[in-house]
Amino acid sequence: MSNELLFSLGFLLFIVLILALDLGLFSKKEHIVSLKQASIMSFIMVALAVGFYFVLITEGQELHGIHNFAQLKEIVVRHKHNITLIPNNFPQSIALYKQNLGLEFLTGYVIEYALSVDNIFVIVLIFSAFAVEEKYYHRVLFWGILGAIIMRCIFIFVGAALITKFGWILYVFGAFLLFTGVKMFFSSDEDDKIDTENHPVVKWAAKIFAIHPKYEGKKFFVKINAKTLVTPLFLVLLIVEFTDLLFAVDSIPAIFAVTKDPYIVFFSNIFAILGLRSMFFLLVNIIHKFHYLKTGLAFLLTFIGLKMLLHNYLHFWGFTTEHSLIVILGILVLSVVASIAFPKKEAKV
Repeated sequence: MSNELLFSLGFLLFIVLILALDLGLFSKKEHIVSLKQASIMSFIMVALAVGFYFVLITEGQELHGIHNFAQLKEIVVRHKHNITLIPNNFPQSIALYKQNLGLEFLTGYVIEYALSVDNIFVIVLIFSAFAVEEKYYHRVLFWGILGAIIMRCIFIFVGAALITKFGWILYVFGAFLLFTGVKMFFSSDEDDKIDTENHPVVKWAAKIFAIHPKYEGKKFFVKINAKTLVTPLFLVLLIVEFTDLLFAVDSIPAIFAVTKDPYIVFFSNIFAILGLRSMFFLLVNIIHKFHYLKTGLAFLLTFIGLKMLLHNYLHFWGFTTEHSLIVILGILVLSVVASIAFPKKEAKV
Protein backbone atom coordinates (compact mmCIF):
# COMPACT_ATOMS: atom_id res chain seq x y z
CA MET A 1 0.00 0.00 0.00
CA SER A 2 1.43 3.41 -1.02
CA ASN A 3 2.32 6.12 1.48
CA GLU A 4 -0.21 8.48 -0.16
CA LEU A 5 -3.02 5.96 0.35
CA LEU A 6 -2.05 5.26 3.97
CA PHE A 7 -1.79 9.00 4.69
CA SER A 8 -5.17 9.63 3.04
CA LEU A 9 -6.89 6.76 4.88
CA GLY A 10 -5.53 8.11 8.16
CA PHE A 11 -6.80 11.56 7.25
CA LEU A 12 -10.27 10.19 6.36
CA LEU A 13 -10.39 8.40 9.72
CA PHE A 14 -9.47 11.73 11.32
CA ILE A 15 -12.39 13.41 9.47
CA VAL A 16 -14.79 10.76 10.80
CA LEU A 17 -13.57 11.43 14.36
CA ILE A 18 -14.00 15.18 13.89
CA LEU A 19 -17.55 14.74 12.59
CA ALA A 20 -18.32 12.49 15.55
CA LEU A 21 -16.97 15.20 17.87
CA ASP A 22 -19.11 17.74 16.03
CA LEU A 23 -22.23 15.63 16.54
CA GLY A 24 -21.42 15.05 20.20
CA LEU A 25 -20.84 18.75 20.87
CA PHE A 26 -23.65 20.22 18.77
CA SER A 27 -26.30 17.62 17.99
CA LYS A 28 -27.45 15.81 21.10
CA LYS A 29 -30.78 17.34 20.18
CA GLU A 30 -31.98 19.93 17.71
CA HIS A 31 -31.22 23.31 19.26
CA ILE A 32 -29.85 26.73 18.46
CA VAL A 33 -26.05 26.60 18.54
CA SER A 34 -24.77 29.11 21.08
CA LEU A 35 -21.91 31.54 20.54
CA LYS A 36 -19.92 29.65 23.20
CA GLN A 37 -20.35 26.31 21.40
CA ALA A 38 -19.43 27.87 18.05
CA SER A 39 -16.35 29.53 19.60
CA ILE A 40 -15.16 26.25 21.13
CA MET A 41 -15.60 24.32 17.89
CA SER A 42 -13.98 27.08 15.82
CA PHE A 43 -10.97 27.11 18.15
CA ILE A 44 -10.68 23.31 17.96
CA MET A 45 -10.88 23.30 14.15
CA VAL A 46 -8.25 26.01 13.72
CA ALA A 47 -6.01 24.34 16.33
CA LEU A 48 -6.25 21.02 14.48
CA ALA A 49 -5.30 22.71 11.19
CA VAL A 50 -2.30 24.36 12.84
CA GLY A 51 -1.41 20.99 14.37
CA PHE A 52 -1.50 19.40 10.93
CA TYR A 53 0.86 22.13 9.69
CA PHE A 54 3.38 21.04 12.33
CA VAL A 55 2.92 17.39 11.28
CA LEU A 56 3.85 18.37 7.72
CA ILE A 57 6.94 20.39 8.65
CA THR A 58 8.23 17.56 10.85
CA GLU A 59 7.04 14.38 9.06
CA GLY A 60 6.00 15.71 5.63
CA GLN A 61 8.36 13.35 3.81
CA GLU A 62 6.10 10.45 4.82
CA LEU A 63 3.24 11.75 2.64
CA HIS A 64 4.99 10.56 -0.55
CA GLY A 65 7.45 8.17 1.08
CA ILE A 66 10.59 10.20 0.37
CA HIS A 67 13.73 8.50 1.69
CA ASN A 68 16.51 9.67 -0.62
CA PHE A 69 17.56 12.63 -2.79
CA ALA A 70 16.39 11.03 -6.06
CA GLN A 71 12.85 10.51 -4.71
CA LEU A 72 12.79 14.06 -3.34
CA LYS A 73 13.87 15.54 -6.67
CA GLU A 74 11.22 13.53 -8.53
CA ILE A 75 8.43 14.74 -6.20
CA VAL A 76 9.59 18.38 -6.33
CA VAL A 77 9.61 18.32 -10.15
CA ARG A 78 6.28 16.46 -10.39
CA HIS A 79 4.43 18.85 -8.11
CA LYS A 80 6.38 21.95 -9.18
CA HIS A 81 7.33 22.97 -5.63
CA ASN A 82 8.88 26.43 -5.54
CA ILE A 83 12.13 25.43 -3.82
CA THR A 84 15.78 24.96 -4.85
CA LEU A 85 17.28 21.70 -3.65
CA ILE A 86 20.87 21.55 -2.36
CA PRO A 87 22.82 18.98 -4.42
CA ASN A 88 24.34 16.12 -2.42
CA ASN A 89 22.73 17.38 0.78
CA PHE A 90 19.60 15.35 1.43
CA PRO A 91 19.02 16.42 5.09
CA GLN A 92 18.95 20.15 4.28
CA SER A 93 16.97 19.61 1.07
CA ILE A 94 14.30 17.53 2.81
CA ALA A 95 14.09 20.18 5.55
CA LEU A 96 13.44 22.83 2.86
CA TYR A 97 10.83 20.58 1.26
CA LYS A 98 8.95 19.98 4.52
CA GLN A 99 8.99 23.67 5.42
CA ASN A 100 7.61 24.56 1.97
CA LEU A 101 5.00 21.77 2.17
CA GLY A 102 3.72 23.13 5.48
CA LEU A 103 3.65 26.67 4.09
CA GLU A 104 1.70 25.53 1.01
CA PHE A 105 -0.84 23.81 3.25
CA LEU A 106 -1.18 26.86 5.52
CA THR A 107 -1.59 29.26 2.57
CA GLY A 108 -4.16 27.01 0.90
CA TYR A 109 -6.04 26.68 4.19
CA VAL A 110 -6.16 30.48 4.67
CA ILE A 111 -7.42 30.96 1.09
CA GLU A 112 -10.15 28.36 1.45
CA TYR A 113 -11.15 29.57 4.92
CA ALA A 114 -11.38 33.15 3.63
CA LEU A 115 -13.47 32.16 0.62
CA SER A 116 -15.76 30.22 2.97
CA VAL A 117 -16.85 33.59 4.37
CA ASP A 118 -18.53 34.38 1.04
CA ASN A 119 -20.16 30.96 1.21
CA ILE A 120 -21.53 31.90 4.63
CA PHE A 121 -22.99 35.14 3.23
CA VAL A 122 -24.98 33.10 0.71
CA ILE A 123 -26.04 30.37 3.18
CA VAL A 124 -27.42 33.03 5.52
CA LEU A 125 -29.49 34.39 2.60
CA ILE A 126 -30.72 30.87 1.75
CA PHE A 127 -31.84 30.14 5.31
CA SER A 128 -33.53 33.53 5.53
CA ALA A 129 -35.29 33.26 2.15
CA PHE A 130 -36.65 29.78 2.94
CA ALA A 131 -37.55 30.73 6.55
CA VAL A 132 -35.57 27.85 8.09
CA GLU A 133 -35.83 27.68 11.88
CA GLU A 134 -32.49 28.47 13.49
CA LYS A 135 -32.44 25.21 15.47
CA TYR A 136 -32.25 23.25 12.19
CA TYR A 137 -29.31 25.19 10.75
CA HIS A 138 -26.74 22.73 12.03
CA ARG A 139 -28.58 19.69 10.67
CA VAL A 140 -28.61 21.14 7.15
CA LEU A 141 -24.97 22.26 7.37
CA PHE A 142 -23.79 18.93 8.77
CA TRP A 143 -25.21 16.88 5.88
CA GLY A 144 -24.30 19.61 3.42
CA ILE A 145 -20.65 19.45 4.46
CA LEU A 146 -20.57 15.67 4.09
CA GLY A 147 -21.67 16.05 0.49
CA ALA A 148 -19.18 18.88 -0.01
CA ILE A 149 -16.27 16.70 1.17
CA ILE A 150 -17.13 14.01 -1.39
CA MET A 151 -17.60 16.48 -4.26
CA ARG A 152 -14.39 18.36 -3.50
CA CYS A 153 -12.39 15.16 -3.27
CA ILE A 154 -13.49 14.32 -6.82
CA PHE A 155 -12.91 17.89 -8.07
CA ILE A 156 -9.41 18.12 -6.59
CA PHE A 157 -8.01 14.88 -7.98
CA VAL A 158 -9.66 15.36 -11.38
CA GLY A 159 -8.21 18.90 -11.45
CA ALA A 160 -4.76 17.59 -10.52
CA ALA A 161 -4.93 15.01 -13.31
CA LEU A 162 -5.91 17.72 -15.82
CA ILE A 163 -3.07 20.00 -14.69
CA THR A 164 -0.57 17.13 -14.99
CA LYS A 165 -1.74 16.25 -18.51
CA PHE A 166 -2.55 19.74 -19.78
CA GLY A 167 -0.25 22.33 -18.16
CA TRP A 168 -1.95 25.15 -20.07
CA ILE A 169 -5.14 24.62 -18.08
CA LEU A 170 -3.55 26.68 -15.28
CA TYR A 171 -3.97 29.73 -17.51
CA VAL A 172 -7.65 28.84 -17.97
CA PHE A 173 -8.06 28.61 -14.19
CA GLY A 174 -6.21 31.90 -13.75
CA ALA A 175 -8.36 33.73 -16.31
CA PHE A 176 -11.51 32.34 -14.69
CA LEU A 177 -10.46 33.49 -11.21
CA LEU A 178 -9.50 36.91 -12.56
CA PHE A 179 -12.93 37.21 -14.20
CA THR A 180 -14.67 36.02 -11.00
CA GLY A 181 -12.75 38.51 -8.86
CA VAL A 182 -13.60 41.47 -11.12
CA LYS A 183 -17.23 40.34 -11.33
CA MET A 184 -17.46 40.05 -7.53
CA PHE A 185 -15.98 43.53 -7.12
CA PHE A 186 -18.71 45.09 -9.26
CA SER A 187 -21.58 42.93 -7.95
CA SER A 188 -24.28 44.46 -5.74
CA ASP A 189 -26.40 43.14 -2.87
CA GLU A 190 -29.26 42.73 -5.34
CA ASP A 191 -27.29 40.05 -7.18
CA ASP A 192 -27.24 37.88 -4.03
CA LYS A 193 -31.00 37.77 -3.48
CA ILE A 194 -32.58 34.29 -3.45
CA ASP A 195 -35.73 33.68 -5.51
CA THR A 196 -37.30 30.73 -3.69
CA GLU A 197 -39.80 29.87 -6.42
CA ASN A 198 -37.58 30.29 -9.49
CA HIS A 199 -34.31 28.98 -8.09
CA PRO A 200 -32.89 26.45 -10.60
CA VAL A 201 -32.46 23.78 -7.90
CA VAL A 202 -36.11 24.13 -6.84
CA LYS A 203 -37.26 23.82 -10.46
CA TRP A 204 -35.03 20.78 -11.00
CA ALA A 205 -36.19 19.11 -7.78
CA ALA A 206 -39.85 19.69 -8.65
CA LYS A 207 -39.37 17.59 -11.81
CA ILE A 208 -37.81 14.66 -9.92
CA PHE A 209 -39.35 14.63 -6.43
CA ALA A 210 -42.80 14.94 -4.96
CA ILE A 211 -42.52 18.00 -2.71
CA HIS A 212 -44.34 18.41 0.58
CA PRO A 213 -45.65 22.00 0.91
CA LYS A 214 -44.51 22.63 4.51
CA TYR A 215 -41.75 21.89 6.98
CA GLU A 216 -42.04 18.80 9.17
CA GLY A 217 -39.59 19.62 11.94
CA LYS A 218 -36.11 18.25 11.22
CA LYS A 219 -37.31 15.72 8.63
CA PHE A 220 -35.97 15.72 5.08
CA PHE A 221 -38.60 13.19 3.95
CA VAL A 222 -42.17 12.38 4.96
CA LYS A 223 -44.44 9.49 4.00
CA ILE A 224 -48.06 10.33 3.19
CA ASN A 225 -50.47 7.71 1.82
CA ALA A 226 -47.55 5.32 1.17
CA LYS A 227 -45.83 7.99 -0.95
CA THR A 228 -42.47 9.52 0.03
CA LEU A 229 -42.24 13.29 -0.30
CA VAL A 230 -39.30 15.64 0.23
CA THR A 231 -39.75 18.51 2.64
CA PRO A 232 -38.68 22.14 2.08
CA LEU A 233 -35.76 21.42 4.45
CA PHE A 234 -34.43 18.89 1.94
CA LEU A 235 -34.73 21.51 -0.81
CA VAL A 236 -32.66 23.87 1.32
CA LEU A 237 -30.03 21.11 1.73
CA LEU A 238 -29.91 20.63 -2.06
CA ILE A 239 -29.46 24.38 -2.59
CA VAL A 240 -26.64 24.51 0.01
CA GLU A 241 -24.93 21.60 -1.83
CA PHE A 242 -25.40 23.36 -5.18
CA THR A 243 -24.00 26.59 -3.72
CA ASP A 244 -20.93 24.80 -2.40
CA LEU A 245 -20.43 23.22 -5.82
CA LEU A 246 -20.32 26.71 -7.35
CA PHE A 247 -17.88 27.92 -4.70
CA ALA A 248 -15.67 24.88 -5.27
CA VAL A 249 -15.24 26.00 -8.88
CA ASP A 250 -13.56 29.15 -7.48
CA SER A 251 -11.77 27.87 -4.41
CA ILE A 252 -10.14 24.69 -5.72
CA PRO A 253 -8.34 26.38 -8.66
CA ALA A 254 -7.32 29.11 -6.19
CA ILE A 255 -5.42 26.60 -4.04
CA PHE A 256 -3.78 25.10 -7.14
CA ALA A 257 -2.21 28.54 -7.54
CA VAL A 258 -0.30 27.79 -4.33
CA THR A 259 0.52 24.09 -4.72
CA LYS A 260 0.21 21.46 -7.44
CA ASP A 261 0.30 18.61 -4.90
CA PRO A 262 -3.32 17.29 -4.91
CA TYR A 263 -2.97 15.88 -1.40
CA ILE A 264 -2.02 19.27 0.05
CA VAL A 265 -4.90 20.85 -1.89
CA PHE A 266 -7.23 18.19 -0.45
CA PHE A 267 -6.00 18.52 3.14
CA SER A 268 -6.18 22.34 3.18
CA ASN A 269 -9.59 22.32 1.50
CA ILE A 270 -11.14 19.77 3.85
CA PHE A 271 -9.78 21.41 7.01
CA ALA A 272 -11.41 24.69 5.94
CA ILE A 273 -14.69 22.94 5.02
CA LEU A 274 -14.78 21.17 8.39
CA GLY A 275 -14.46 24.55 10.08
CA LEU A 276 -17.23 26.10 7.99
CA ARG A 277 -20.11 25.00 10.25
CA SER A 278 -18.61 26.41 13.45
CA MET A 279 -17.54 29.60 11.66
CA PHE A 280 -21.08 29.99 10.31
CA PHE A 281 -22.55 30.01 13.82
CA LEU A 282 -19.80 32.31 15.00
CA LEU A 283 -20.45 34.89 12.26
CA VAL A 284 -24.13 34.45 11.38
CA ASN A 285 -25.30 37.39 13.50
CA ILE A 286 -22.39 39.74 12.84
CA ILE A 287 -21.26 38.93 9.30
CA HIS A 288 -23.18 41.92 7.89
CA LYS A 289 -20.84 44.19 9.88
CA PHE A 290 -17.84 43.06 7.76
CA HIS A 291 -19.19 44.66 4.60
CA TYR A 292 -15.76 45.17 3.05
CA LEU A 293 -14.91 41.47 3.25
CA LYS A 294 -16.59 40.80 -0.08
CA THR A 295 -14.45 43.51 -1.67
CA GLY A 296 -11.40 41.93 -0.04
CA LEU A 297 -12.35 38.51 -1.42
CA ALA A 298 -12.72 40.07 -4.87
CA PHE A 299 -9.14 41.39 -4.62
CA LEU A 300 -8.03 38.00 -3.26
CA LEU A 301 -9.44 36.11 -6.26
CA THR A 302 -8.01 38.72 -8.64
CA PHE A 303 -4.56 38.38 -7.06
CA ILE A 304 -4.68 34.57 -7.27
CA GLY A 305 -5.88 34.72 -10.87
CA LEU A 306 -2.99 37.02 -11.81
CA LYS A 307 -0.59 34.77 -9.90
CA MET A 308 -1.68 31.78 -12.01
CA LEU A 309 -1.40 33.75 -15.26
CA LEU A 310 2.03 35.15 -14.38
CA HIS A 311 3.44 32.22 -12.40
CA ASN A 312 6.50 31.80 -14.65
CA TYR A 313 7.48 35.47 -14.26
CA LEU A 314 6.81 35.44 -10.51
CA HIS A 315 9.04 32.38 -10.08
CA PHE A 316 11.80 34.15 -12.01
CA TRP A 317 11.40 37.25 -9.80
CA GLY A 318 11.70 35.12 -6.65
CA PHE A 319 8.06 35.40 -5.58
CA THR A 320 7.58 32.53 -3.09
CA THR A 321 4.69 30.86 -1.26
CA GLU A 322 5.62 32.93 1.80
CA HIS A 323 5.09 36.13 -0.21
CA SER A 324 1.68 34.84 -1.36
CA LEU A 325 0.66 34.15 2.25
CA ILE A 326 1.70 37.69 3.30
CA VAL A 327 -0.32 39.28 0.46
CA ILE A 328 -3.38 37.12 1.22
CA LEU A 329 -3.30 37.85 4.96
CA GLY A 330 -2.75 41.55 4.20
CA ILE A 331 -5.85 41.70 2.00
CA LEU A 332 -7.99 39.96 4.63
CA VAL A 333 -6.74 42.07 7.54
CA LEU A 334 -7.28 45.31 5.58
CA SER A 335 -10.84 44.20 4.72
CA VAL A 336 -11.71 43.53 8.35
CA VAL A 337 -10.04 46.74 9.63
CA ALA A 338 -11.78 48.82 6.94
CA SER A 339 -15.15 47.29 7.89
CA ILE A 340 -14.64 48.21 11.54
CA ALA A 341 -13.17 51.66 10.85
CA PHE A 342 -15.83 52.60 8.31
CA PRO A 343 -19.09 50.90 9.37
CA LYS A 344 -21.90 50.61 6.89
CA LYS A 345 -24.54 53.28 7.31
CA GLU A 346 -27.94 51.92 8.25
CA ALA A 347 -30.67 52.61 5.73
CA LYS A 348 -33.09 55.26 6.96
CA VAL A 349 -36.64 54.06 7.46
